[in-house]
Amino acid sequence: MFYRPEDGHGLPHNPFNAVITPRPIGWISSRGLDGINNLAPYSFFNGVAYTPPQVMFASTGTKHDQDGGKDSVANIEATGVFCVNVVAHAHRDAMNASSAGLPKHHDEFEHAGLTSVECETISCARVEGAPASLECKLTKIVTLPGEANRVVFGEVTGVHLRDDCLKDGIFDVTTFNPLARLGYRDYSVVTELFSLSRPDD
Repeated sequence: MFYRPEDGHGLPHNPFNAVITPRPIGWISSRGLDGINNLAPYSFFNGVAYTPPQVMFASTGTKHDQDGGKDSVANIEATGVFCVNVVAHAHRDAMNASSAGLPKHHDEFEHAGLTSVECETISCARVEGAPASLECKLTKIVTLPGEANRVVFGEVTGVHLRDDCLKDGIFDVTTFNPLARLGYRDYSVVTELFSLSRPDD
């Protein structure tokens, strides 16, 4: 089939997210000026540069008690920092719980039964026990077409790696099985790896 998004797809559910899969999940922690921590998963997330290391995540849609978008973006605009936490398969239920549309002054760490730990280079909390956490300073927020579509870019200023995830000097994702977002309400988990050598190696 072929369809133009402006005309609609005619299917029971939008297939767009199912086409762009699997997507890594950025479990974004931030803190409001009121000192309350926030935690939310974003599957429009990725690394975008090596030197200096930089990441991005996109926030879409509105929230009834937050002007212009989601709590994460509002906090990051106000403070200039955020942290990306990697989601392990073991954290799937807590990650899902943190996606609830809670009031903006509610702490999702507490709601999801997680322990927050203070970051080293920024004034922000991170998820205790996450396989990895990337402390970031805001570099740019880009507003995209559509209602409250915004992309947040940050430079990584500190990296936490859980010791048991390091095997022979390599960050081994099979030690924690990262979660990935698929389409609709579906997720997947990384359990197997294979390697390919580049032609110019």
